[in-house]
Amino acid sequence: MLDLERLRALHSVATYGSVSAAADVLHVTTSAVSQQLAKLERETGQKLLERNGRGVRLTDAAQLLVGHAGRILSLVEQAQADLEAHRGAVVGQLSVGAFPTAIRGLFPAAMRALRLDHPDLRVLLSELDPLESMPLVVRGDLDLAVVQDWSNEPLPLPEGLLKGAVCADIADIALPPGHRFAGRADIALEELAGETWISSTPGSICCDWLHRTLRSIDCEPHIDHHAYEFATQLSLVAAGLGVAILPRLGRCDVPPEVEIVTLKAPLTRRVYCVWREEAARRPAIRAALDAFRKAVPSNVPVSLEAVPTPVPA
Repeated sequence: MLDLERLRALHSVATYGSVSAAADVLHVTTSAVSQQLAKLERETGQKLLERNGRGVRLTDAAQLLVGHAGRILSLVEQAQADLEAHRGAVVGQLSVGAFPTAIRGLFPAAMRALRLDHPDLRVLLSELDPLESMPLVVRGDLDLAVVQDWSNEPLPLPEGLLKGAVCADIADIALPPGHRFAGRADIALEELAGETWISSTPGSICCDWLHRTLRSIDCEPHIDHHAYEFATQLSLVAAGLGVAILPRLGRCDVPPEVEIVTLKAPLTRRVYCVWREEAARRPAIRAALDAFRKAVPSNVPVSLEAVPTPVPA
């Protein structure tokens, strides 16, 4: 009979491209992975790895076995989810990746509630951009990711994932001291053409979105300063270095000299959870999603009904 952990080791090597990368993902040594693969070769009577320069490549027999291994591991995960669902208990371990403002705006209250209501559930949290966390959910390295996209630029959902809406988050404009639009009740985005902008780091969802959104109104972005955290962006705005778009979920203490003005045509980002189809019946997934929804702060007033994404039953 084929050993499950040895199949997992082979599948990880195929997925991540090397023995060392597989070892990192599996949190074991490269020697341990090599030993598992050597034992699997003896079990199958087939050579599974061949030298390829400084690395290794999978043989045809290994490629055949990897296809079966993926289905087997998926069935095991589904079986575990079904057993948890049958017990009806929120137990075990849940690995979660989330972007920084979700961690600050949602997680303290959500994690406190989960700990009180489900003391046998252990949550492991990692701060990750959605472009990093979603592939990790697909590969099974994370159980759940809290991600975000913008209503005018949806984030594609990879095959095999489900999602559930948490909230919709309106964005406002942060203006520096003495700005010509200070005191306005609202402002059109087109009026900010030619402004110097402060944005998230290049390559992040928010930075890429800002470039495309400004170009959609025939405004070539003029971004001098990049900072991942909104608190840092607000400090730069307070120093008079530019304007910034500030989602309400990401709003921390606003410096007194910074003025927040609403947009006439609101820009909204959607916050939701994603998980693998095989894990859909896990009570822990459902409990975490419910906890995130209940943790939405009062300054994010947009209801779930405003989020144009389906919520799985």
